[in-house]
This record gives sequence, structure tokens and C-alpha cells, in this order.
Amino acid sequence: MTVLRSSVFFLWFALTSTVISLLAFPALVLDRRVIVFVSHSWSRLTLFGLKHIAGLDYEIRGPVPPGGAVVASKHMSMWDTIALYLLLGQPFPVVKQELLQIPFYGWFVAKAGAIVVDRKGRAKALRGMLDDARAAMANGHSILIFPEGHRMAPGAPPDYKPGVAALYTQLGVSCIPVALNSGLFWTGPMGFIKKPGRVVVQFLEAIPPGLKSRAFLDLLESRIESASTALLAEGRLLLSRSANPVSATAAERPRGG
Repeated sequence: MTVLRSSVFFLWFALTSTVISLLAFPALVLDRRVIVFVSHSWSRLTLFGLKHIAGLDYEIRGPVPPGGAVVASKHMSMWDTIALYLLLGQPFPVVKQELLQIPFYGWFVAKAGAIVVDRKGRAKALRGMLDDARAAMANGHSILIFPEGHRMAPGAPPDYKPGVAALYTQLGVSCIPVALNSGLFWTGPMGFIKKPGRVVVQFLEAIPPGLKSRAFLDLLESRIESASTALLAEGRLLLSRSANPVSATAAERPRGG
């Protein structure tokens, strides 16, 4: 059943993505806000399909931060980029330059206001990232960054990069860590399988400005990893109960009496 529902969702995702891309293509010459509206519409349709076709919903814990902060999130699946972009309103995501080469998707990402990082550019690329981030925050936008730079399998050893520390120390703003467990539900080869359940995304306590780079990075990793580990355990329990509803019911039934 999971494979069937995942297949139907894939058709929904492909159809809505294609239609929106073609209809919105002329909007690439218009104001950025039009593309943001299009991106939000696409995200809503994707999350609608996940919920009503694949049986995958989500839950938000903690206050969603307003604009003007660096938001650093764990990254386990494509769900993270879709949902967080919608939840944060109009963030400027930090993305790899290679993503801009993807037809339609890359064009829309660039127009929506991505902060592009050329990983081969080193110091020059870092300066460019900081300049773009300052401009975005001056207009009240948040910066969304995945500190590990790529998707990580649930439970994999953390691999935090120094880019997020550069943003935090050079911009002098607070950082909001984000934990999640999406990798348990958006899984399989190429992320094809969508398991029914509930993704939890948790906005953690803000890290105030002023820490040294190393101290900040250690604290950020500790908070995100510990919270994500707890969410993974919770998600695995939910999946096990869904897979064995009779056993779960028996285990929860009061004994004696």
C-alpha cells in the first residue's frame, strides 16, 4: 500500500510541478514577490498531496521565528526545503551553485532570492555570501541554511560546515536551530517512498549573538543533534505502531484488574 500511495503521490507531484513551472515561466521577468507566491503555492500543493495521498502530515513545535535571524536546520530529505521555505515566509535560502543549473527549478530558486555559494570560490565566495545575507536581512528577511550542506541519513554522524558560523559571527544576529525527523518518512531510492505518519519539525531556543565561532558551532550541533535524535526515536515508535497496530494496542492495554 505504501508503494502504491507513493506512486500516486509521485504522479501528483510531477503533474503539479510541471503545470506550475509552465504557467509561472513568464513570471520570471516580474517582481520577486510573484515568484515567492508561486513557490508557496507549489509547496502547499506538495504538502496537500503528501497528507491526502501518501498519508504523511507534519507538526510544528516551538515558535516559528520572525524575519531577521539565521535559521539553521537539520537536513534529511526534500521535505525540509519545501516545508521550511513555506513556514518561514520569505526566507533567503543558502544554496549550492549547482542547483541553479537545474531547468525551471534553478531559475525559480534564483529569482526567489537564493544566496548562492560557489564551494570552489573559497574566500571570495564567503564574502559574496555575507554581502547577500546582509542585504536580505536589512530588508527583514531570514536566512535559511542547512549547516551540513547536504542531506544526511537519519542517525548518520553529523558533518557541520563552518559556513553557518561565518554567517552568525559576521552578521552579529541570533541563530535559530531546527531539528526534524523527515528522513524517516521521505525515504527509499531517490526519496521515492513516502511512509504515512507525521513529520515533526521543531524550532529550538535561539542562540544569541556574541559567541566565538567554535563555541557557536559546537552548541549548534549539540542542540540540533540531540533534539533530532529524540524526534527520530519518537518517529520510529510511531512507525512501529503503524506497522503493528495489534501489538501496539496490546502493549498499551492496562494489565491486571
